[in-house]
Amino acid sequence: MSQQLPDVQASSPDVTVGLNRVGVTGVEKLVKLGRRDRDPIVLMAEFEVFVDLPSWRKGADMSRNMEVIDETLETAVSEEAYRVEDVCGDAAELLLEKHDYTTKAEVRMEAEYVTRESTPASEMPTQSTADIIASATATEDGTSEEIGARVTGMTVCPCSQGMSASRARETLQQLDVDGDVIEEFLETNPQAGHSQRGHATLTVESDGAPEVDLNELIKVARDSMSARIYNLAKRPDEDHMTYEAHKDAKFVEDCVRALAEGVVETFPDLSDDAIVTMKQSNDESIHQHNAHAERVAQLADLRKEVSE
Repeated sequence: MSQQLPDVQASSPDVTVGLNRVGVTGVEKLVKLGRRDRDPIVLMAEFEVFVDLPSWRKGADMSRNMEVIDETLETAVSEEAYRVEDVCGDAAELLLEKHDYTTKAEVRMEAEYVTRESTPASEMPTQSTADIIASATATEDGTSEEIGARVTGMTVCPCSQGMSASRARETLQQLDVDGDVIEEFLETNPQAGHSQRGHATLTVESDGAPEVDLNELIKVARDSMSARIYNLAKRPDEDHMTYEAHKDAKFVEDCVRALAEGVVETFPDLSDDAIVTMKQSNDESIHQHNAHAERVAQLADLRKEVSE
């Protein structure tokens, strides 16, 4: 008769310090995202799953816990869902039920999301991608859920563009061009500025599922930069994107402010206590470093600031 192995994980640690997050990352699952009156979208999603660990417990039974996590995620993704954040919420609540020693369970998911659209000038069919970000945190007080996206676009530096405009103005003045004509020309023909590939991240978190539409969130994020970019671009599309980007030059800080304004205008019915996270990172073209700005705030604060 074999002797039962001791449950080392349930023993007391040498250093009795509790841990906020213990779990697994990089768990891949298929998620079926339902669409009314249309075929569902199947996402290859990557999950992170954590529980907290009390100070009196050495470990979280990682091998056994993986079985619980896998079973929980399989249950959460087995049915067609209309909100990916609800998948995370269901999984977090199940994890909390299955762990008698934890007070908090967290589930985070990311997946690539593909949308079909047309190029801006040639109107050729193409596809665009966005990274869906969803998460949920379950405690005995309830479950909060988060939904959002990370998208890529184009920005142009206003400072660099301003220097180019000054040079153009001086050149035209030396050619004796009338001042009003110069200003009209510069107004209708935005001057060169160094450009960046920008990455906008926008998420909304609330008690329960946030009352927002994922596709509208993605649109707000894409519109926050100087111009959208496309996988396919014919020459008229390249000209369109270049002109639009230089016509709306933005600092990295301006992009975050545009995210705030976009959320306030697009989601008038969203609860004041919703937490909005806005981030913009630009891959600089003339520097070896990148630029970054972000803001995390309650929607009530953003509404007040945008209206001032």
